[in-house]
Amino acid sequence: MRMRTSVAVLTGALALSALAVPAAQADGHYGDTTITKVTVNGGKNVVLGTSAVKKFTVSVTAKDNSGIKKADIALHGPGFGYLTGKTRCSGSTCTASFTVDPKVDLPYSNDVAGTWYVDAWVDAKDDDYIWSEKAASFKFQRASTLTVNAAPEPVKKGKTITVTGKLARANWDDFKYHGYTAQTVKLQFLKKGGKAWSTVKTAKTSSIGTLKTTVKASADGYWRYSFAGTSSTPAVNSTGDFVDVK
Repeated sequence: MRMRTSVAVLTGALALSALAVPAAQADGHYGDTTITKVTVNGGKNVVLGTSAVKKFTVSVTAKDNSGIKKADIALHGPGFGYLTGKTRCSGSTCTASFTVDPKVDLPYSNDVAGTWYVDAWVDAKDDDYIWSEKAASFKFQRASTLTVNAAPEPVKKGKTITVTGKLARANWDDFKYHGYTAQTVKLQFLKKGGKAWSTVKTAKTSSIGTLKTTVKASADGYWRYSFAGTSSTPAVNSTGDFVDVK
């Protein structure tokens, strides 16, 4: 399996044509075959960093009065991204396995991050079939990191605490983490002995992904930054940094 970019678009098209997709037809079916459920990566987005190999599955459940015989499952996304996997069926559910190595399958391919779709062709035992080019969608994302440091520690009550940090994400151009710029991040506080984080204010990352804001010290507790995520980058929370207020 390989991630196919612009040079390999033709290969992806040929792979789909081998499934006998009718010309100029994105979706189609014959008979009573229907797709009832699609699950990608256990219901989670697919997140890749700069080195670790990612393995995940895509399951397509279908029904037909004669039973399901086989299926072909592929994935496509922005930037001409295309993935194929080996598919096996058990009963009415067919599952494709995918393995992505960032350094082999994602060189110079940040543009493939974002919303992806499941292409599914399902054949029934009586030769009925269904084909869907967008049977489901999911996010294919660049892994993110977020740090925090609250200082000084300890601090007198009523004095100013400066909270710094950095939001970064995987870059598949050079396989390093780079700052994620111009992103809104929440500064949150958890009082010592408390159970729920509360948002105190928001801050925006700089041109290199750094964060810096100030708050008044009021009680012992933990400070963290929280990022909600984007279509190309997953949500992430920093660890909590405890500040002792005297």
